[in-house]
Amino acid sequence: MGNDELIQIIKQTEFLQEVFKETEKEFCHYYIGAGCITQSVWNYLSSYPQGYGIGDIDIVYHDKTDLSGREESLIEGHLRQQLNYLPFSIDVTNEARVHLWYEDKFHKPVNPYQTVEEAINTWPSTASSIGIKKQNGRYLVYAPYGVDDLFHMIVRPNKKIVTKEVYEQKALKWKKRWPKLRIFSW
Repeated sequence: MGNDELIQIIKQTEFLQEVFKETEKEFCHYYIGAGCITQSVWNYLSSYPQGYGIGDIDIVYHDKTDLSGREESLIEGHLRQQLNYLPFSIDVTNEARVHLWYEDKFHKPVNPYQTVEEAINTWPSTASSIGIKKQNGRYLVYAPYGVDDLFHMIVRPNKKIVTKEVYEQKALKWKKRWPKLRIFSW
């Protein structure tokens, strides 16, 4: 399985279609990524209902001209309002700002990201390091580690910045919700 199969699953996931529709109005360079994409595929492969186990929708972009967080908050607020009927929280992140708060939250410093793709490269597992955007009616997939782990339901650590503790917490939480997952140790 590859990007074409991934796109077909995303096209069939109704709530993601709503998120893409609204997000396209806000950005030209963004990704919807991480858990909501990964878990939508796991739900499809496990014959679980759409949306099962998903807590939030991660929308990421990169704008180094606004490190204040003001625009990020405005966009997040607008998307939350537009998508308030969905049972998920909306989390918008300007990846150009992550270095300003990451150490306080995760006790590990990170260098400023130069692109949104550079940020995706560091997400906690190879299966969740994925982003999809829709532009001009076409879906574009960014998956720096490919999609094999995703489709084989393998959770493998991406040690670029995540700590062992954060990875293990996520892996444990995911394994409880999707028992077919194969978790690779740190």
